[in-house]
Amino acid sequence: MVTWTGLLFVLCGALTSALCCDWLTHYKQPSKEARDLLTRMGDQLTEQHPSVHRVRFPKHLYKQIKNSEVESKLVFIRDSLQLIFCLYRHGNLSAAPWGTDKTDGFLTVIHRQIKELSACVSTNSPANSRLRSYYRTLANSTLSCSGCSTASWQLLRKETKLRLDQLELLVASIRVPAAASRRRSAATQQQRNTDTISKDCF
Repeated sequence: MVTWTGLLFVLCGALTSALCCDWLTHYKQPSKEARDLLTRMGDQLTEQHPSVHRVRFPKHLYKQIKNSEVESKLVFIRDSLQLIFCLYRHGNLSAAPWGTDKTDGFLTVIHRQIKELSACVSTNSPANSRLRSYYRTLANSTLSCSGCSTASWQLLRKETKLRLDQLELLVASIRVPAAASRRRSAATQQQRNTDTISKDCF
């Protein structure tokens, strides 16, 4: 007689490695940790200050990804986190009103997720051009200014939170099989070099 455990194992083996991604089984914990760290970086997020121009996210791109295959969703999430990582690794962040220890803690959580996601997908190609354009505009509006105002830092944190919320919804749209954690092997993890983040951010 075939056991439920054996059946689930076979099912997971028949599915794509993306759907059987270990990261999907525990993403809620690092996601919550990243949000908590972002909250501790400053005061409560409020409405955008009129002196700061709004940066519009390409919603049509998100809708397109939401209706795509699982691996495309994971690549989008991985690339988004990598671009967020680039934002908070920017040299001008030394002038941010929060301490570098809070930035470092946030980057550690984001980097860990990028590494785990990179082990789940097969592509290392550059991020979508529209996605890169959005983060480039956000960087120019906040990090590249001379003597950035409090409102600029507020905008950076607010946009980051919105994007993390968006990624949370995208992850929730992916159905995870019960045996997902059995899929990824140590050999696969060693094969892919995920120790570094691409220097080509924007």
